[in-house]
Amino acid sequence: MPRILAVANRKGGVGKTTTTVNVATAMAAAGKKVLVIDLDPQGNASTSMGINKKGRMASSYDVLLGDKSLTEAVVWTEIPNFSLVPSSPDLAGAEVELVNVKNREFALKKALYKDAVNYDYILIDCPPSLSLVTINALVAADAVIVPLQCEFLALEGVTDLIRNINQIKKNFNPTLALHGVVLTMYDRRNNLSQMVEDDVRSFFGKKVYNTVIPRNVRISEAPSHGKPVLLYDFKCPGSQAYISLAGEVLKREKELIAC
Repeated sequence: MPRILAVANRKGGVGKTTTTVNVATAMAAAGKKVLVIDLDPQGNASTSMGINKKGRMASSYDVLLGDKSLTEAVVWTEIPNFSLVPSSPDLAGAEVELVNVKNREFALKKALYKDAVNYDYILIDCPPSLSLVTINALVAADAVIVPLQCEFLALEGVTDLIRNINQIKKNFNPTLALHGVVLTMYDRRNNLSQMVEDDVRSFFGKKVYNTVIPRNVRISEAPSHGKPVLLYDFKCPGSQAYISLAGEVLKREKELIAC
């Protein structure tokens, strides 16, 4: 089975999708076979990879509900070793549809167990809420990557998320680990980013990645071109930061697997 990493934060707009697609891109460039599962009804990961969602195609919704296999929903991207399961707006109603399903928290894990053997890594882009869809992602995952925007209000959300991760670990997935916290939208020109970084590193210690993702207009522009920033502008500070972050993630993977 591949290693499964959920990228999650209960707060929106923190760089969750951007982190998912760019870490996945860097992993694929390093020769890893990577699958991204877009579990957010907004479908930003799908858009960021240039997937046209207007035409009806199999999606993560169909996989979650058991109507399609993972293999049937996979879409290959222009990046070698990188494939994606696109999102669907129907995911917004998946929670209601799963309510009466037996072992509903394990629906995604069951689907991945059947069909995911051909990948080294699966990255799951979670919706910005603790819905049943997010719970499915956390139950299926080996570890969680938490993007954290460098502002004080974001700290409250991440504290709640860590509490939720511990609850999932206690009740459904005892091996679930916090992979790490990545600081995003970091602006070296103001003191706030530095203050937030100091607080986060003081609280989470070594769980915070050394790499910080800067505020960078090229990162913001890339999704409108249907590309990860690593393809849109490889030399920009945002791309170089995500390459560094992916290296840290892979290094930490070796340490977690060795434990």
